[in-house]
Amino acid sequence: MRSIDGEVVQRKRCPSYNLSVSLKLDSSPGRGAFGTEEREVSKLMDSEKVIKRDNDYVLHTYNRNPIALEKGHGLYAEGPEGQKYLDFTSGIGVNSLGYCDVDWAEAVSEQAHKLQHTSNLYYTAPCGKLAKKLCKRTGMSKVFFGNSGAEANEGAIKAARKYSFDHYGKGRDVVITLVNSFHGRTIATLTATGQEVFHNYFGPFNEGFQYVPAGDIEALRELVDRHTCAVMMELIQGEGGVMPLDQSFVQEVAAFCKERDLLLLVDEVQTGIGRTGTLFCYAQYGIEPDIVSMAKGLGGGVPIGAILCGEKCADTLQPGQHGSTFGGNLLACRAAQTVLSVVDQPQFLASVRAWANFGSVLVLGEKLLTPFICITKSILAS
Repeated sequence: MRSIDGEVVQRKRCPSYNLSVSLKLDSSPGRGAFGTEEREVSKLMDSEKVIKRDNDYVLHTYNRNPIALEKGHGLYAEGPEGQKYLDFTSGIGVNSLGYCDVDWAEAVSEQAHKLQHTSNLYYTAPCGKLAKKLCKRTGMSKVFFGNSGAEANEGAIKAARKYSFDHYGKGRDVVITLVNSFHGRTIATLTATGQEVFHNYFGPFNEGFQYVPAGDIEALRELVDRHTCAVMMELIQGEGGVMPLDQSFVQEVAAFCKERDLLLLVDEVQTGIGRTGTLFCYAQYGIEPDIVSMAKGLGGGVPIGAILCGEKCADTLQPGQHGSTFGGNLLACRAAQTVLSVVDQPQFLASVRAWANFGSVLVLGEKLLTPFICITKSILAS
């Protein structure tokens, strides 16, 4: 038993993985730990039923593997019949602390018993605390919170265009991205994505995007004109083949953007939150972006996206010019605080770099431990 803000809370054990969760007690007759009648927390269902129901009622936008997952802990997920799976993808870069980390689960549960959501018309502590931690750690100035990587990149694009409008007027609104890039699946971020395969079926697309090959600084210089407002790039192209950009190219782009007062937008949705051995990959390139977008691993499993804005554009977006109903959600911010308290530790990041060296030669079955382990080594060596 313990107290949270004066309310009695009992620590109970999760029978499936012996995890600890916190439940508020209600002593009223006939009521359970959640203030309602006792009910079964989960009901085992066989994989076949789970898969059939999904196929019947969920849009077929994913080529799913014929595997149903029910629970997990650490590196392992488990199916309804008890099958265990070692997850090489971490939920596509999301489960930064693994499945159902105890501290992470307790932080989210604790917050859920206080306040799960409120309008952005009011202040909440978790939002400000997370923003402060990110700014202090990176030297950036302000944060905007959203819900996904695509939404974060939309915010970055809007901020860049607004900055250019404020300083140069209408018509300076083109964002240059790289061939083979991937920035999201909304119409704007899909247009920003420099791969034709993703452009099939969904036109017409937004104006205001152009593309240059990664590594070709001369092509970039030639493309920039009076309409250009920003350059946007992933430092490691994920969907484009897991390709790290050359350090000299990145530094030349950063210097050129500074010279022309173009905002440099770095998409760290895939590479951020410790995945390459530093909290953000851009630190290994020796550059200072104007805007950094992030999502995936930040929430450890709870949807969250964010953009970090440097001093140059910290006050560009004003009230009414951007927003998100769920941006800065309390559960997501508490989850992200817990993630950063673990991931942003020197020993943790050192272990990622150590695994990078080991992982470049370690093969389990026919799969590498994780693709980002291998690329970490190449960047650290450069």
